[in-house]
Amino acid sequence: MSPERTVEASGETVSEAKWRALRELELAVPGLDKANVRFQVLSEGERGLLGVGYTPARVLAAVDSSLDGAPAAETPPIDESEAAASLRDLLAHITAAIGVRCRIEVDESGGVLAGTCYGDDIGLLIGRHGQTIDAVQVLAAAIAGGSGEDRLEVVIDAAGYRDRRRRTLEAVALRSAEEAVRTGSRVELEPMSSAERKLVHTALADREDVTTSSDGDEPNRFVVVEPTP
Repeated sequence: MSPERTVEASGETVSEAKWRALRELELAVPGLDKANVRFQVLSEGERGLLGVGYTPARVLAAVDSSLDGAPAAETPPIDESEAAASLRDLLAHITAAIGVRCRIEVDESGGVLAGTCYGDDIGLLIGRHGQTIDAVQVLAAAIAGGSGEDRLEVVIDAAGYRDRRRRTLEAVALRSAEEAVRTGSRVELEPMSSAERKLVHTALADREDVTTSSDGDEPNRFVVVEPTP
């Protein structure tokens, strides 16, 4: 059985303790692949009453020490830009903080900076209706996207989630259009983010038998599909 490298760390929360343990392992194991790290929660900690009696959360992180010096998928390429390295570091920080072990790939081309995460618990990063990953994308754009003429479009994905969600929304849009034409009545879709509403509007933009609009207030704004008068 291969020997393991272990690190014990503490923090105010379990997520913070995991983050600190992961950082210590990265220093101890060059080229660490975060997907191979296993965590054991030793104590979830207690906040105490009115700040009295606080005990930190404690975790034990372990990785096969035979991986020392092995190149990891998350090791930034030599020619990686500052923006790409910034995005990679941000995604590593966020995923570790929420307890998601994943492989991070960053690609920069055509004015688009794309970060994609792959892992078993990737649903935690996506969140309900993609709310978490959308929030991460907004944050990443502000931090790693740059500004002015050099500003990059930043896209954060999780194991192909964006493409699957796009296909789902396009199918929903087409079904809603058919229903609107068949019944002669407006069809209201579920609340969506502005990016997802845009996908629906685009999917039906070339149809002459229906029109689309957005209604409601954020965060419950939704798309309305109506038959053309």
